[in-house]
Amino acid sequence: MSTAGKALLPYADAVLDAAAAFGTEAARLAVPAPPSIRLAYAPLVGVLAARVARRLATRAVPVDVELWPAGWSSATASLAAGEVPAAILSAPFPPGFTTTARFQVTVGHLAVPAGDPLATVARIRPENLSRHGILLPRNRPPGSMWARLAERLRGRYRELTDDIDDFAAVLDLVSAGAGLLPAPHLLVDTIRRHDIRFVPLDGAGLRLMYGLSWSPERTSAELMTLVQTVHEVLRTR
Repeated sequence: MSTAGKALLPYADAVLDAAAAFGTEAARLAVPAPPSIRLAYAPLVGVLAARVARRLATRAVPVDVELWPAGWSSATASLAAGEVPAAILSAPFPPGFTTTARFQVTVGHLAVPAGDPLATVARIRPENLSRHGILLPRNRPPGSMWARLAERLRGRYRELTDDIDDFAAVLDLVSAGAGLLPAPHLLVDTIRRHDIRFVPLDGAGLRLMYGLSWSPERTSAELMTLVQTVHEVLRTR
């Protein structure tokens, strides 16, 4: 080989390496990305949303789920704007949308500061609450759990934001002494904090209703698969 040819060998190797890398990237891009869908969900039911995403990811034709934790107001606004095709949210459900896969979450405890005398009782009775304020949302539609609870409390409550969606975050206010929080069993079963105690509420009989809301005018194969999967997960939980 001539001297000039030997000098060109390193450049030839670099060209071959670049060509191989280009071929690998082209082959990767030629594989179609799996279908995807965005799902808004109330933070309290994040475990359910995660199970739905895992099941969809393991289907024969996988569906990639983008999970978006959102409060009731944000989720309903995004549904109306078409920014998300579906949302798992609490009642009242937005009008004009189909709501399926409804389920109830029992609210049978109060979250109280660990140093409060109520933290040591076996059960909290209504008469125990005369000197305590209960944290409630301002948005309490007629017939909702929040409206029924406010009627029982007869003014012994403190209103927070329009909606209470992230119960775990509100526990910081409980710990600070701002008031007591009605606690769904999903919160009681999953949260462990040294500064909070969950005490059964006597005769509560309270329940939050949740469901999957979606627009019948924006259906897709991915959306219908999502609806079916939420039903399957609820049946097997």
